[in-house]
Amino acid sequence: MKTTAKELPGRPVRPIPPELPLRERKKLRTRQALVDTALELFTARDFTAVTLDEIVDAVEVSKRTFFRTFTSKEDVALAPEKELWAAYLADIETRPLDGEHLLGAYKDALFAALEQTADGWEQRFLASRSLADRTPALSAHSLRHCSEVSAEAVRIMADRLAERSPGRTELRLLLDLMLAAWRCALEAWTAPETARQDRPALLRHMREAFAAIPAVAALAARDA
Repeated sequence: MKTTAKELPGRPVRPIPPELPLRERKKLRTRQALVDTALELFTARDFTAVTLDEIVDAVEVSKRTFFRTFTSKEDVALAPEKELWAAYLADIETRPLDGEHLLGAYKDALFAALEQTADGWEQRFLASRSLADRTPALSAHSLRHCSEVSAEAVRIMADRLAERSPGRTELRLLLDLMLAAWRCALEAWTAPETARQDRPALLRHMREAFAAIPAVAALAARDA
């Protein structure tokens, strides 16, 4: 069974940790091959024009194998985005919290999650985002996933803080502020005039967006 994705320029295959059991390494290779192949087909043609049969045939796996890893075409098309936010939620679950610097915790978890993504993640993310921007079904799926992640992040923070929690409304507003900075960074990073769309450039845009938050908070306090 062939499960190795093509190594295209700018799309390096994700390294598999050698310490994992052989069975797990095979699963990860299959997952990578499905994501890379699906994104290649969707980008070359169109999301709606590519069938599930074409994806699994290109990777030489069965539909049963596909559905053990992904729930739908939308799921595999948005895999880079979902990988980032899965790592984000995992970080929020374990990150030390002092009950005071909660916006900082939200922000630091995002930087940590980005650091955990594999080499080449940014190219796959850009391809996935471009697909979502021009495909209504993918855009709706992405928005629904964002809502689910937001609700889960707030739940985790509220549960972990317990009696120290400022309240779910405040936790959600802080999270939305962090997400607004993330979206601003993405818009700057993906703008047509942007010279570089690599990871260092994304991190730079993120730092710039988050650095603007204190001034924004001061404006909001003045208008309150």
